[in-house]
This record gives sequence, C-alpha cells and structure tokens, in this order.
Amino acid sequence: MHITRRVPFRVAFAALLAAAVAALTIAPAQAVAYRYWGFYQLDKGAWAFAQKGPDQTVPTDGSVEGWRFAVGDESSSRLPRAVLTFEALCASTPAQSGSKRVGLVVDFGRPADSADGTTTPPAAKATCAVVPAAATSTDVLRTAGELRMDKGLICAVAGYPATDCGGEVKELSAAAKAADTPIQIAAPAATPTATPSGATSPQAVAATTTAASSSGGTSTAAYVIAGLVLLAILAFVVARSRAAARKPS
Repeated sequence: MHITRRVPFRVAFAALLAAAVAALTIAPAQAVAYRYWGFYQLDKGAWAFAQKGPDQTVPTDGSVEGWRFAVGDESSSRLPRAVLTFEALCASTPAQSGSKRVGLVVDFGRPADSADGTTTPPAAKATCAVVPAAATSTDVLRTAGELRMDKGLICAVAGYPATDCGGEVKELSAAAKAADTPIQIAAPAATPTATPSGATSPQAVAATTTAASSSGGTSTAAYVIAGLVLLAILAFVVARSRAAARKPS
C-alpha cells in the first residue's frame, strides 16, 4: 500500500520565504542616480575623488583641483574629462607672498548630463587660481564664477545649471550612461599679478613709467616754451616803452 505524506504548511511556507529572500538577494538592486557637481583632486597625474568637502579642504600651493557636472549612479565616477598638471596651469604665474597658486579645471559636462538631456553646457575651463594662503577649495572654485550653494553643497558654478541641486534621477538615458570622451582644454595665460604701483604686470609698469616720462617731458617743454614767449612779450613791451620815452614832446 502506497502512503502519500503531506508536507506541513509551515514547512512549505518557510521554504517559499527562503526562496524569495534568496531571489531578492541575488537580484541586482536598482542604483540611485543623481545629477551633481563632483569634486576631485589630481593625484600622481590622475583624478581622485576628494575625501573631504570643499569647505573642509585647504589646498596647498602647487595642487590641482577639478570639478565635473554629471549625472550618474553610486557605482560610476564621472571625472573631469581633461587632465592638466600644475606646470601646465601655473608655470607662467609667479608665486606671491601671502598667496598660493592652485590649478583649477572645471568641466561643465555633456548635454546628456543636463536636466533635459539636450542643453549644451558652457565650455570647460582651466585656470591658475591665485588665492590667500588660508583659502579653502570653495574659495578656489569661486575664481571660476559665482557659486550657488545649498547647505554647503555646490549647486551651480558660473550660473550652471540654472536650477536644481543634486536632484535624484529616476531613469538614466542611454546617452547619459555612455562612456566619456576625453576633451582638450587650453592652458591659461599668465594670471595678472598685482604690484604696489597698481600696475598688473612688469610690462604694464614699464608702459606706465614710459608714459609718465613722456608726459613729464612734454609738460617741461611746454613750460619752457611758455616762459620764452612771456620773456619775448616782456622784452617787446619794455622796448616800446623806451622808444616812446625817447620821442620829443
């Protein structure tokens, strides 16, 4: 005689629950994506995500910092698409007492990174920021344009983007998921250096000195000529007076 054994309900329920938990564990979780400004530092010729926020970071003279606007999830890193060394950025900018030079690269991202996926962002820029010795990375970034911030979070640089601040993105487009393509950013010219005379460069000082010398020479010559003219008029008046006195009455 064949006997069929029934599996108790609680045993079957436990097995189904374990299977469901295992399935949820194995299935990949949906990564949350954000649209944000990322803060990076150049380390041995490569960009590395900054370990502290810009308000808590005080870069040293000779360092290079980068910012990138992008949309991405927690598993992706959207680095600045150009790497420029301190030498390339600040070689033509002389050191100043009480100040420091920090290379700065600002990458405004791709159209796919914008809120509508099509807006063309500003062109990337690279500068040599000359800031006070105690300046933070936020102060360095301000040299690239006005900042819009919210509770210490960088929302916009030089007006981009115009709205939103680190907003969550529910679904990434194929263009937003695509790999980055490196770009070229021209190295900046020398940063103007203030001088005690108020000129912005040695060339300006020389030009100012030359102009002052020229102006001074012109003024001196004018005074000499005016003096000679006055002497001539005086001599003429004296001669006429003497001639009049000699005439018989």
